[in-house]
Amino acid sequence: MAALRLDTLRPAPSDGDAPDPSQLVEAFTDWAAQRGITLYPAQEDAVLELADGRHVIMATPTGSGKSLVATAAHFFALSRGERSVYTAPIKALVSEKFFALVETFGAENVGMVTGDSAVNAHAPIICCTAEILANEALRDGAQAEVGPVIMDEFHFYADPQRGWAWQVPLLELRGAQFLLMSATLGDTSRFERQIAERTGRDVVTVSSAQRPVPLHFEYSMTPLQHKLEELVAGEQAPVYVVHFSQREAAERAAGLASLNVVDKEGRELIRQRLETFRFAKGYGKVLNRLLRSGIGVHHAGMLPKYRRLVEQLAQEGLLKVICGTDTLGVGINVPIRTVLLSALSKYDGQRTRQLNAREFHQISGRAGRAGFDTEGRVVVQAPEHVIENEQALRKARAKHGDDEKKVAQAIRSAGKKKPQDGFVSWSEKSFERLTEASPESMVSRMQISYAMILQLLQRPEDPILAMRRLILSSDETPVRQAMLQRRALQILRELLTAGVLERLEEPDEDGRTVDLTLDLQDDFALNQPLAPFAVAALELLDPESDTYVLDVISVIEAILETPYQVTGAQVKKLKSERIAELKAEGVDYVERMRILDEMTHPQPLGELLTQQFEVYRTSAPWVGDHELAPKAVVRDMVERAFGFTDMINHYQLSRSEGVLLRYLTDAYKALRQTVPQQKVTEGLEDLVEWLGEMIRQTDNSLLEEWERLASGAEDATAEDLDLTDAAPAEPEGVTHNVRAFRVMVRNSMFLRAELFAHEKERELEQLDGESGWDAGRWGTAMDTFFDVYDDVFTDGSSRGPALIRLDEAPAGRAGFWRAVQVLDDADGNHDWGIHAWIDLAASDEVGTPVVLVDHVGELQEAPAQ
Repeated sequence: MAALRLDTLRPAPSDGDAPDPSQLVEAFTDWAAQRGITLYPAQEDAVLELADGRHVIMATPTGSGKSLVATAAHFFALSRGERSVYTAPIKALVSEKFFALVETFGAENVGMVTGDSAVNAHAPIICCTAEILANEALRDGAQAEVGPVIMDEFHFYADPQRGWAWQVPLLELRGAQFLLMSATLGDTSRFERQIAERTGRDVVTVSSAQRPVPLHFEYSMTPLQHKLEELVAGEQAPVYVVHFSQREAAERAAGLASLNVVDKEGRELIRQRLETFRFAKGYGKVLNRLLRSGIGVHHAGMLPKYRRLVEQLAQEGLLKVICGTDTLGVGINVPIRTVLLSALSKYDGQRTRQLNAREFHQISGRAGRAGFDTEGRVVVQAPEHVIENEQALRKARAKHGDDEKKVAQAIRSAGKKKPQDGFVSWSEKSFERLTEASPESMVSRMQISYAMILQLLQRPEDPILAMRRLILSSDETPVRQAMLQRRALQILRELLTAGVLERLEEPDEDGRTVDLTLDLQDDFALNQPLAPFAVAALELLDPESDTYVLDVISVIEAILETPYQVTGAQVKKLKSERIAELKAEGVDYVERMRILDEMTHPQPLGELLTQQFEVYRTSAPWVGDHELAPKAVVRDMVERAFGFTDMINHYQLSRSEGVLLRYLTDAYKALRQTVPQQKVTEGLEDLVEWLGEMIRQTDNSLLEEWERLASGAEDATAEDLDLTDAAPAEPEGVTHNVRAFRVMVRNSMFLRAELFAHEKERELEQLDGESGWDAGRWGTAMDTFFDVYDDVFTDGSSRGPALIRLDEAPAGRAGFWRAVQVLDDADGNHDWGIHAWIDLAASDEVGTPVVLVDHVGELQEAPAQ
């Protein structure tokens, strides 16, 4: 039976007036009761205050049902004919809430707006990131048609980069009703005072130190692996082991593979559950092995489909231990009974420091599952070297008793363990301090940027006065406010100098003293803000050039955010290759180090694009908010004829597969959205098709929703675009997209030609060893070829369609393609090649071309079956 939709329970207004608050509360509590939900006292208090029109700051522990209160706020707004907005810090959380609200209120009543797409954008309930709402607040100010605003994870107000987006709506949306929610807000008195003063509405803080599922805290001196066995045996699983880097989480999980945490029946259930799941090569093989042992891994560097699988298996109770990062503190949907922190210190991007109280409580609060657990458990491990030293001391005392001299001698002989350089220690006192401490007061992070001022310039009032009011009403010190005003004046002067802004001889009807001289789309600051520069830069390229397609890619890549894990791996690889060359050339150590220090990741067109960017800034100063970042990730893959797994293996990126996939997805979107149609060549179309299909076959979850949103009109509903099911469908077989598959086959064949040219028989064995082509067989083929020819060319022309021959319907071989990669010999005879069959069914199974090499030598007709 379908769940009862909440929108159908709206009370009828009496005499044309809004429904009575008591009617609204009664309807909502009846709906909750029909779903088997009884409101906690804190929930009841918050719901009553919202129904009466007050602002509510909900500072209650994790698991206390804040989401249900947010649902009540949406229901009250819908019943009153108001527009409500839900905001969160990450798109994944916004998307999750969108689908949940569609189920509760119906697809026609719920919309979602992101930087690059929108669905049902005029719906009465909107889900968006904080930046979307902040820009609406800047653009429309007090005139914005917004009723209740639900700001989830409100502690992001103190985030150094994004905090401005959480503060601006509080300053500008004076007619809105706010519901601010977080488990770690700290002292909220100043928010109560400021919001009440600005809006004229009362503000109520609903807080409760009493968790629905109480927490038990423990400081552990037991080695981690033994502690986990103890927790699992004591029925304290699932256990989430918190690390502060993806590398540590992955390595810890690998080290726990032998841990006996799942019984025979559990292993069989996991085996059945994984039977139809497609693990890719690379980290997929490792994860598959770990999951079958009841061990999960969860961090942002993983492919989304792997993270989702771990979450699903955990929800089904099949995983006992999950090693992950501290991202579980922001809406990660993993049920946890015990949180085990492997450390109380972290590297925050600038230095290694101890956790603050907010971070500690945000992570700890995920322990204990409402409705399942009577208590949650938080375990903090002592530093590893402290535990080892304590173990050594106990062992020595067990052997030598009270003879302190022999105990000390035994300890010296064993060697006292020391922490690594840069280690920031913690102790049981640190642990006790954090468990008792309240979250720190949140610090204002207001910023002023070109984009903010351009948004303000679109509202119907004098933007200079509006900006001054915004800064002076912000929660900054007088010194910081003065700095922000100077920054705003500097931006205004640059906009005037560039001619983007003009002074009016006298104020217009809205009181403006300056005005824009050009029209800007509403989302110019959100959807690839440097896209207009990229379009202008494309005019510098010659479509007739052999490198045109690659150069278009380089222009687009320069406007994307840098995937530092990938570019860092590129630099590491380049340095390792270069140092070998320098040593062979006899370059001394000091000079070698100097050369290596100057090396960076590949930056095609870097000098040209940087020069043009500076020119472009003179007429569009707002691009100064953003940094141009020339790089070559997609281009590197194209030039090397790499697929996704090839790229992962070459640069050893198995822990960063998700980072690479997100970047490739952004590149695909930008190529589709940014390059004007008149600049698109057949070669570029082929490349975009290849890129999209490679992403789909790797993990289609990042593309599917975006493509459906992008294909519909802005006012399309979730039902129109078939978005009512959050689970992405499995992609069609890779051979279904013939155009993209051709490119993949060509790349696969050319990759073999390139490895052949550089005599890398070991790498070729990795590709073709299973089909009988080991290093020895490849080596023999190379010897035979190089007895005749001195070299094989692998430049742009040597990979052209003239040198790869595809027969997509070979006689007598259904289900296969015939492929021949002609080797571009130094004499230009083109009489040698790599001959192979392409197994279509096997290719669909794994998502990439399955190449079966059968001959390397002089060109010949295809052999009989």
